[in-house]
Amino acid sequence: MKDSIANITKWVMYLLLAFSVIPGILFYTGMLDTEMFINLAKIMLIIGVAVMVISPIYGFITNPQNLVKMLISVVLMVVVIVVAYSLASNTFSEYRLEELKTTAETSRLVGMGLFATYIAFGLAIVAILYASVIKLFK
Repeated sequence: MKDSIANITKWVMYLLLAFSVIPGILFYTGMLDTEMFINLAKIMLIIGVAVMVISPIYGFITNPQNLVKMLISVVLMVVVIVVAYSLASNTFSEYRLEELKTTAETSRLVGMGLFATYIAFGLAIVAILYASVIKLFK
């Protein structure tokens, strides 16, 4: 049963990917107006998010010990975001913020996103290196 749900999820996502190409082509050739293109994108986004939310919930119901791993992952993600937010700051002057039509908090949130991306990239590199070294010794 678990494999059939994984296969269904995989094929739904493949269908969404294939279906997203068609409106893109129609939009850029001028055969589809902007409003319809955005509405189709919203529908595909809702379906994709629904599949991404329902699939793990079903996985937790069928295999509850994975819940601990997921909670550890969420805690680590929160730690990374907190560290990134504490590293971020607003370096723009009031004049520059007004020129950019943004606020100091938005500037700090953008910085947080950048730092979170850098930290996640660094952790991914460390994980790849760790897995490679462990594989050598096995």
